[in-house]
Amino acid sequence: MALNPLDHARLQEALVLAEGSIGLSDPNPRVGCVIGRADGSVLGRGFTQQAGGPHAEIVALREARSSGADVQGATAWVTLEPCAHHGRTPPCCDALIEARVGRVVVAVGDPFPQVSGQGMARLRAAGIEVDLADGEVAHAARELNIGFFSRMERGRAWVRMKIAASLDGRTALPNGVSQWITGDAARADGHAWRRRAGAVLTGIGTVLADDPRLDVRLLPTSIQPARAIVDSRLRTPLQARVLAPPGAALIYTSSDDSPQAQALRARGAQVLPRPGNQGQVDLHAVLADLAERAVNEIHVEAGPALNGALLLAGQVDELLLYMAPRLLGAGRPIAALPSWDRLIDSLDYCFVESVAVGTDLRLRLRPRRATG
Repeated sequence: MALNPLDHARLQEALVLAEGSIGLSDPNPRVGCVIGRADGSVLGRGFTQQAGGPHAEIVALREARSSGADVQGATAWVTLEPCAHHGRTPPCCDALIEARVGRVVVAVGDPFPQVSGQGMARLRAAGIEVDLADGEVAHAARELNIGFFSRMERGRAWVRMKIAASLDGRTALPNGVSQWITGDAARADGHAWRRRAGAVLTGIGTVLADDPRLDVRLLPTSIQPARAIVDSRLRTPLQARVLAPPGAALIYTSSDDSPQAQALRARGAQVLPRPGNQGQVDLHAVLADLAERAVNEIHVEAGPALNGALLLAGQVDELLLYMAPRLLGAGRPIAALPSWDRLIDSLDYCFVESVAVGTDLRLRLRPRRATG
């Protein structure tokens, strides 16, 4: 059955609800649900809570019941296919069946192997009409959970590299001064993107130069992302602010056989040897480890060395670039990249978004070869 205007409106409303799960539901996907009738009345709304808590459909059903509404024969509009397995909570498709809803409209299927179409199949087997959206609504639902889809389909997180730079591509002056190239609005916006991440990844150069916290503090959040540091020689200071709770501190190194490793562990950090070539850390192993820790999105805030290594390794899925309306002249580049002789060898990107944020410009770009 083709979706009608009310279906599209309710799915858009559910997508807005799902944004309430950002910074709350990880590693579970961000899901919103609206339950109502064809006459336009709404009986219940909800979004997925913390891991182990109720999913969006359950929250919406509870709201309907608390108001005395009867959901029998009603429609549930949900941004992700209802789950069909017993995880930390019972299957949502069973709850919808027990509630005797008449129809379920799904924005996008769930890529989790234990669901992956089974939720919709069980609903249909119970006599419930199920319709699956496509086009812009499906795309928006996938984008909201792009890290979850990445981890399910590719076995690794979605890697987003955040950079604040001048118009001439400088991230700091030659003496290292970079605070602040961009304005207050851009910094607050950057924290909103941090809040999406399961881990913020940086390099030891940034830790030593800036002593950053790399937490989310400019807007509310229920959970803090882990801070992951690439530190081949374990030079992270014991008093580095990045080690402070809340949230885990993960230090990836070439070898953990040293007194410094023990001292960092005593500070609460997890020291994780992932040796690569020539005494460097194996970045592929780092990303694999973070995926095993159920990290859906990685937010990179690093210096030229780590940025360049990740870009050249083809491990960056998206650039989040804040361009300030100033020219710095000589200074530190966005990334340490080779000197190419041919344009065809350079890294090529597509613009996904261009938005003014305060006095700055936020650009999102994705690799052209990956996006087609």
